[in-house]
Amino acid sequence: MASNNYNSNNQFKRRSDQPHFKPRKRHRGLLWSLLIVVLILATGGVAYGWHAYNDAKNTFDKTFQAGQTNKLRNVDDVLKQGKPFSILLMGTDTGALGRHDTGRTDTLIVATINPTKKTAYLTSIPRDTRVQVKGDSQPYEKINAAYTIGGASSSVSTVENLLDVPIDFYALVNMGGLEKMVNAVGGVDVVPTLTFKYGNANVVKGQKIHLDGKAALDYSRMREEDPLGDYGRQKRQRQILQKLVVKGVGISSITRYKQILTSLNGNMKTDMTFNDMLTIRAKYGDASHHIKSQTLQGENAMIDGISYQVAPLSELQKVSNNIRRTLGLSDSTKLTSSSTGTGDDSNYTSSYGSSSATGY
Repeated sequence: MASNNYNSNNQFKRRSDQPHFKPRKRHRGLLWSLLIVVLILATGGVAYGWHAYNDAKNTFDKTFQAGQTNKLRNVDDVLKQGKPFSILLMGTDTGALGRHDTGRTDTLIVATINPTKKTAYLTSIPRDTRVQVKGDSQPYEKINAAYTIGGASSSVSTVENLLDVPIDFYALVNMGGLEKMVNAVGGVDVVPTLTFKYGNANVVKGQKIHLDGKAALDYSRMREEDPLGDYGRQKRQRQILQKLVVKGVGISSITRYKQILTSLNGNMKTDMTFNDMLTIRAKYGDASHHIKSQTLQGENAMIDGISYQVAPLSELQKVSNNIRRTLGLSDSTKLTSSSTGTGDDSNYTSSYGSSSATGY
């Protein structure tokens, strides 16, 4: 079977209903590791002083895991000068529902933090995006398999190659850890955007509901009944994380604070040092005041019996340039159909239609 036998019409079906960089203001945290920075350093450090500082340092020293990917730029210099930086945020199902294998990254978000604009920019990458992974025996993979193949460093290099952007840090959190963190803050309240029942989550559209850890985990995992599929699941994951930050910032109980720290043990890995986190808190804290988000748009494709999202070159270029501009970098001149590793065939470019990328 030909590798680019996409469908009987030789055309992809485009998800065109996902906006690019839609402003979302006054959230009180970023995601994943940046959520932790705000939650622990901003709240616990202020509330409990030196004792909390030492507790946090001991916890985050255990989360540190140096990556094997060569940094594309001097990250220490970037932070020292207070320049915009990037972090690849990854969520895996390892540790959730009894899973203990390496797992795949069900969530991939490139976050760029710009202290001058006081804004965090989040770019979600669909888990089924078709890419090439260095060192893999297969010509193409879904991007969520990069972590399984070569760990965090493999995910970082794959994203860098896909979008031609430097990744300064990574942070990996498993969904089992998310469950424990929600319980540590006493649960979260959400207003669902659709009605569904999945595991411990039984929600009705528009009706506010309180979720404990198990329910929040299931709420953030369901995608089969969501009309937007994985795109909808990503939205619900962001919803849970944002509520988690708001709830955590208001924590005043030392017992809750210690439970939050405990929930991180074995559930988070990052190549950010504790000193990096302190620097980010001091120089970039105001970036949590505004959040803008976009999603890399892919084409539905069935290739050799496997479903993918294939990102057109024009889409990759626009998303790449959006990210690079938030970092103060010039537009990309390196991206080509072959360099991205998506398997995008230029013969199909005319069928993609116009991109909805709007910049900032």
